[in-house]
Amino acid sequence: MLSMLLTKLVATALVVIGVSVTVARLGPRLGGILAGTPIVLGPGYFFMLQEQSAEFVRSAVLSTLHALVATLLFSSCYVIAAARLGPLGSLGLATLCWIPAAFLFSLLPGDIWAAVLLYIIVLAMAEGIRRALDLKQPVVVARSGWFDLLLRGLLAGLVVGVATTLAARSGPVLSGVLVGFPVGLFTIGWTLHQRYGAEVARCTISLAQHGMLSLVAFAVVTALLVGSAPPMATFVLALLASISVSMALFMFSRWRVRSAFSR
Repeated sequence: MLSMLLTKLVATALVVIGVSVTVARLGPRLGGILAGTPIVLGPGYFFMLQEQSAEFVRSAVLSTLHALVATLLFSSCYVIAAARLGPLGSLGLATLCWIPAAFLFSLLPGDIWAAVLLYIIVLAMAEGIRRALDLKQPVVVARSGWFDLLLRGLLAGLVVGVATTLAARSGPVLSGVLVGFPVGLFTIGWTLHQRYGAEVARCTISLAQHGMLSLVAFAVVTALLVGSAPPMATFVLALLASISVSMALFMFSRWRVRSAFSR
């Protein structure tokens, strides 16, 4: 079991670091699209699709969607707390908000579509909080150092390894919730808060809420296809759906910027 855990940890860490480096080198257009891909959910469900039954994966996806709803609360809690607290305090408080929320949401009745509806409702609330705070978007060119990349990769690898190896023995709910932990938001919030201050970190985390729709797309397609399509086909189609949503969000954001400048 230990060797399997280490294998998944290293494989996931390499994927996360590789994608992060590629994003930095591709430039804002392609890099922005690639950044929206499920670099943590992807490896997690790649392993689950190979090792678990269709029913297990379907139940895990439902829990992951609930965890993504909790992640919206994580981001809102961080954005509010970071105005007064440092990175450790604000991220710690956001994590303490995420943990009970993720497990409480997983107890709710309903199917995948009920979870998606819940996500949309909470996203609208989170967007309302973001607009009410009126966060200014500072112009900062931020590059991740190797320490940031290693930290993000190791955290993601640890989450995926534990979720698909140890937690899998406890059932799909725990696996799905753990895979949905906001590793990316946590490391980004920590890095930006320390290097560029609270305002940059708050704005970045709040804007990342929209990009999470690509993760929802990945989860929904996985749930719909698992059991009726081969595992690899399910994974590839879910990944393509995620990339398509990320691309659509990127193009929409560019259109909004152009419209604002043309007025």
